[in-house]
Amino acid sequence: MSSTELPFVPPANVLPKVGTVRVAEGERLRSVELPGVTLTVRSRPPAREGLPPALYVHGLGGSSQNWSALMALQDGVVDGEALDLPGFGDSPPPDDGDYSVTGHARAVIRYLDACGRGPVHLFGNSLGGAITTRVAAVRPDLVRTLTLVSPALPEIRVQRAAVPTGLLAVPGVALLFTRLTREWTAEQRVRGVMALCYGDPGRVTPEGFRNAVQEMERRLRLPYFWDAMARSARGIVNAYTLGGQQGLWRQAERVLAPTLLVYGGRDQLVGFRMAQKAARAFRDSRLVTLPDAGHVAMMEYPETVALAFRELLEDAGELGAQRARRAGRADAGGDAVDEEGTDESMGG
Repeated sequence: MSSTELPFVPPANVLPKVGTVRVAEGERLRSVELPGVTLTVRSRPPAREGLPPALYVHGLGGSSQNWSALMALQDGVVDGEALDLPGFGDSPPPDDGDYSVTGHARAVIRYLDACGRGPVHLFGNSLGGAITTRVAAVRPDLVRTLTLVSPALPEIRVQRAAVPTGLLAVPGVALLFTRLTREWTAEQRVRGVMALCYGDPGRVTPEGFRNAVQEMERRLRLPYFWDAMARSARGIVNAYTLGGQQGLWRQAERVLAPTLLVYGGRDQLVGFRMAQKAARAFRDSRLVTLPDAGHVAMMEYPETVALAFRELLEDAGELGAQRARRAGRADAGGDAVDEEGTDESMGG
């Protein structure tokens, strides 16, 4: 094998089982088979019937677990599901090996078309932000609102700390990195990731750190882990170079859905300076800046992000519509008083 080749990845149907994925209290996992891809979906039973659907899409190296804290806070607002993108979390690699932004967006669209839950409130972080921007641009019928946390949209001056991630896209670098870091423990790797992604890694609880280490140990045993990382990083770099109608900034301009933008002042991967450009690009946007947050504000400050999303729904008339529907059911003999109390207790 030459130094520019990635390791052989066996077909999904012969991949070894390396351990169970953590499921938080109140969550459940299921596997969904679609043409060319199998996706693991994390969900929480909705607090009541009739809540609008939401879908959460994680970033590079992440998984559906990245959304657990925010999903729990939004139980009474949306009926939430979070995907493990192909090759990440508990989802096996895609059959065609396509880890481009378009390939990931195609997987999201296939899922939404197959499950019939659209239009959804769509959330994306980092790479997931680029993916969901593309989904919202090409399939506006599937998206009610769009919430982007530190979206990976093209930058002329890339953050210095993001350079190593971009280098993963270079053929041979992923293999070299695995050799150079063979002796690193899962704990060392997690500390490095948290130092890169959090504005203040000290906000991570001891339990949260232990869970992250266990997940890292599980992922490192997956034979396709570095392949998925490298090819997805290459997909981001390639997406940055596209022009015309396929350019991500051009597609941002085409998004019709009301859009919430969340940027962290201590983000080392997506430039804080891009917040204003994004606010101008998305035609119906609201910008929330969190000076102390890093790259994963929905994990660091889930309460703040949840409140900002509720305000987006208020502005879009979504919460008023929910209350009107509940009032109508109450007139027919429902228990809208208790439901309304539950809704308001979510904050805001």
